[in-house]
Amino acid sequence: MNLRVPASATPDTCRRHHEDGDLVLSELNPRTVVDTLDNDSTPLNLLTFGSVREVCPKCQQTHLKLVLRQGSVRMAHLFCADCESCFDAHYADGAPALTI
Repeated sequence: MNLRVPASATPDTCRRHHEDGDLVLSELNPRTVVDTLDNDSTPLNLLTFGSVREVCPKCQQTHLKLVLRQGSVRMAHLFCADCESCFDAHYADGAPALTI
């Protein structure tokens, strides 16, 4: 999958914190959260809404970006632009972290 992530739509200055603290991240198959084009070499334009404090658990070097539902995005998730991995996030008590 070839994803192109443009600059953030909004600054990442506003964050809500949950009482339980850190997020629990679960890796998602990118094909289940993002509709792909017939040609995998064509990049998708995903609008991100700022970086979060969590670092990618796979490559451990990049802060994840928040991707909300949009044209080709089926569910809100966190995205690593370096290794192109997608993650769901929830709190230790099981409460979803990416719902509004």
